[in-house]
Formats: sequence, C-alpha cells, structure tokens
Amino acid sequence: MKIDGCGKAKVLSPEEIQLLFDEGLETIRDKTLCAVMLYTACRVNECVLLKIKDVFDRRGRIRPEIVFRKNNTKGKLATRVIPVADDLRYYLEEYDPQYLYDSHLFPGRWERGHLHQDFASIIVRRAFRKIDVVGAATHSFRRTALTQMSNAGIPLRVIQEISGHRNLEQLQKYLEVKPEQVRGAIASLSMLSPVTRKDTRTEDVNTRVPSETPF
Repeated sequence: MKIDGCGKAKVLSPEEIQLLFDEGLETIRDKTLCAVMLYTACRVNECVLLKIKDVFDRRGRIRPEIVFRKNNTKGKLATRVIPVADDLRYYLEEYDPQYLYDSHLFPGRWERGHLHQDFASIIVRRAFRKIDVVGAATHSFRRTALTQMSNAGIPLRVIQEISGHRNLEQLQKYLEVKPEQVRGAIASLSMLSPVTRKDTRTEDVNTRVPSETPF
C-alpha cells in the first residue's frame, strides 16, 4: 500500500472501482482518464500524452485499438497497440472530445498542450480521498489491471506485451499475491496425499495382544 508516496500503489477491488466511478470522479473527462489507465494498463504519463488520432479516426469513430507511441512510453522501448475494451469504449463515447485531430486527448489548461501528469495525479488522489480509499494512486489502475489478468490465468508473456515491461522480472513486481492465494496454493498440496489413509490408532487397538488375566 502506498502511503505519503512510499510503497506500492494499492490494487483495487471491483467494489472500490465501482465506487470510484460512481461517487469519486466528478466529470466525464476524469472518468475517461481513469478508464484509459484501467482498461489499457498504461502509465499516467502515457495516458496524458495520447492524442485524439491515437484513439479516434478522422470521422470521430473510436478505433478498435489505442496506439501508445514508442516515444511516449517509459524507456521508449516500443509502440504498444491495445484493443479497446467495451467498458472503455463506453467512456470514450461519452467523452467525445471536440478538439483538433492532432490535439491531445486530455488537453491542458486553456486547451494548450496536454494535461500534466501531476495534475492527473491530483485528480485521482482527490477522488480516492472522497470515497475513503487509502493507499491508491494513478499507478493503482495499472497494478489492478495487470494483477487481474494474471489471476485470470493469462500467460505472463501476453501480459508483458500489454504492459510494455522490458522483462518478466519487472512485470512480476507489479503483480499482487493475496493471502488467500497463498493458502490456496498450500491447500492444493492435498492432492499429494495418499488416496486412502490407515487409521493407525484403530489398527493399534485391534491388533494389540491382550494381557493375561491372573487367576
């Protein structure tokens, strides 16, 4: 959990996500901003640097995939192309930005440049504070998405393609392991037990030779 900028950002539960979008976030811009981070597992800086043409075509239709350009990604490793989930499509349709095609999806103050990542962080922190969720930040969306995919059994190599991590070791640091998962892993060892067990106590009683009764 992240406290005062220290530690890992909290992985969100479905209930916390629902509460955030229902009561924490106030504008459709803010909801769309968070939806992009959640449903693409992108970083906040990658999100605010998106341009309208990366998400919409020239006719204003939502593209089937969002393009995260190589120069805007951490380490500038590679361009990532992420399919648009139905839940994300809903917010993009509601948002429907009316800016120039080459403008940023989330413009800055007075519609100049792009929304600064620090201001995006302030928006998110205020929303989480409003619904009393502690330890969450913009990175929570990325950790939540990647952990959800891992828990769903998606191969790590596929998740890495979405996250853009340089290697699997970096990716695994993002994934949360819950206590119940650890308990479940240990419980799975029961399959190693013999199919039938002998009750040694009963066997000992039944086979015990009775002592001689004195006359």
